[in-house]
Amino acid sequence: MERRSGDVSTVCHRVRGLAEQDDADDDMAFDTQTLEPLQTSLSRLPKIARGNVAVDLPVEIPTDFRLQSGERLAQRRITGRLHGREGAPLVVVAGGISAGRFVHRTETNGLGWWSGAVSIRGPIDLNRFQVLAFDYAPESASGARPVTITTHDQARLLALILDAIGDPIVSAFVGCSYGGMIALAFAELFPERVEQLVVVSAAHRAHPQATAWRGIQRRILQLAEAAGRPEDGVALARELAMTTYRTAEEFADRFETVAPSRVGGSYPVCDYLTARGRAYRTHTTPSRWLSLSDSIDRHQVTPEAIVTPVTLVGFASDRLVPIEDIRELAARLPTLFRFVEAPSLFGHDAFLKEDEAVGAILRAALKEITQ
Repeated sequence: MERRSGDVSTVCHRVRGLAEQDDADDDMAFDTQTLEPLQTSLSRLPKIARGNVAVDLPVEIPTDFRLQSGERLAQRRITGRLHGREGAPLVVVAGGISAGRFVHRTETNGLGWWSGAVSIRGPIDLNRFQVLAFDYAPESASGARPVTITTHDQARLLALILDAIGDPIVSAFVGCSYGGMIALAFAELFPERVEQLVVVSAAHRAHPQATAWRGIQRRILQLAEAAGRPEDGVALARELAMTTYRTAEEFADRFETVAPSRVGGSYPVCDYLTARGRAYRTHTTPSRWLSLSDSIDRHQVTPEAIVTPVTLVGFASDRLVPIEDIRELAARLPTLFRFVEAPSLFGHDAFLKEDEAVGAILRAALKEITQ
């Protein structure tokens, strides 16, 4: 389903679900450069992204910075990363809670989390744009306590990075999943700082059923920490999360229902989930996951208050962000530019898997951006 603002008709638009793609691409890896921490008094965008160089931007968090809850972050810095051509229009890219500043592949950090979209000659073309991605707070610090942090808090931290690099206008904010929530919050807080949003698989609020699933994950993390087995808790919570990211149809296609010889043996789908959990067990800490999971469920914006033009994308098979919520958001946004509703085999993970469909939407949304 596709709708553009101002159209009186509705046009059916089907996008075929694509098979899983290999994550490797043929683009040249970006080298890494890290600057000294930037103070927020810098007056211009530094000339620090030349050729195939991506630059880390550690920015000091002011000592008087407080979260909406009144809490303080334990970390002293928020770190962004610039990719792409110096002086090009700036595009902010943000993904799910597992994403961060490494959005494009590097020689030192392997494949970025969205190299299929952010690449040379890709949908978000690093020959045309300078891309800013950033690490969400809080950091994965050992022994850290969870903090009550909102998507508006993350938007304010992003604003600190923008302040530090000279307060450029964001030509487009492309946000997927949690990043889409932050994009909406950023536009609500700072409408003068962003020219358009592309929001994929995110709505104006969390759905109660998705909150229920995440609540179980949080209790798993808390129980594991209390038992002195934090990594096992992360692995098990990840296994449960994977069942909510994907669809029953995909699992039916991928896995046989052959039973093990005895009770307690593993089924093929359980082997897959165990492997995914094991791979993730050191990727984050229970404290950070608790903070970011709770942040999703606290998310709340008023669609009528967002005056930035929005391209909105939802997938009919997404159980975490039901298409009904995205339709409601589309109906309430005063400056909706385009709404695309697409089918997919991959549920909430469709924005990572449907490279062709999502790439076409991104190219269309960004094609009018000029120097």
